[in-house]
Amino acid sequence: MYNPRELAEKVEKEVCSNNSRKYYRFRSTNFYGGCATADCLGCNLRCVYCWAQKKVWNPKRIGRFYSPAEVCQKLLNFKQPLIRISGGEPTLCKNHLLLVIESLPKNALFILETNGILLDENYVKLMSNYDNLYVRVSLKGVDERSFEKITGAEGKYFANQLKALELLNKYKIEHRAAILVDLFNKEDIQKLNLPNLEYESLIKYPFVKNALKDRNII
Repeated sequence: MYNPRELAEKVEKEVCSNNSRKYYRFRSTNFYGGCATADCLGCNLRCVYCWAQKKVWNPKRIGRFYSPAEVCQKLLNFKQPLIRISGGEPTLCKNHLLLVIESLPKNALFILETNGILLDENYVKLMSNYDNLYVRVSLKGVDERSFEKITGAEGKYFANQLKALELLNKYKIEHRAAILVDLFNKEDIQKLNLPNLEYESLIKYPFVKNALKDRNII
């Protein structure tokens, strides 16, 4: 098991450089009905079902650094109303992320997809300055045990995900939580007692099915 905050510090040394961050592609996607997407490198979790793990977990091998201005320009070129950073964990390289959001036009909605582990009060308070921000926290479990099994991280950090939701509510930032319904039973999901919880379906790539089997996750 590992500490995801300590892993974040280690990964940031590889994917953050001053206010720039490492990315491996920019694309237009159909998510949310049409969304310009920047796929970043580096994450502070090692989720068993991560579709981008070969790239995201090995940031030294691919991609290059982009400044906030370069990221914004590439995303705006797709002429989509919604913008997001995906692939890895966007909340790494905090200054870079905030500058990207700040540099976007006010009519461009930025969707932050995050595991929420790094969203402490200071971070969330800074994010509350932006009106064009929507946060989607992807839960990696329904309790400490399931979080530990899926991510390989210390189970106590599941509380950080729930705390992030509390802080987003406190600072009145539009948000919702999302969870993979394939991996948990209905009763355990309901015990979370979260409003507007979004249900996701697992993309069962062959390597994902094998990884789930190896960790005895059904």
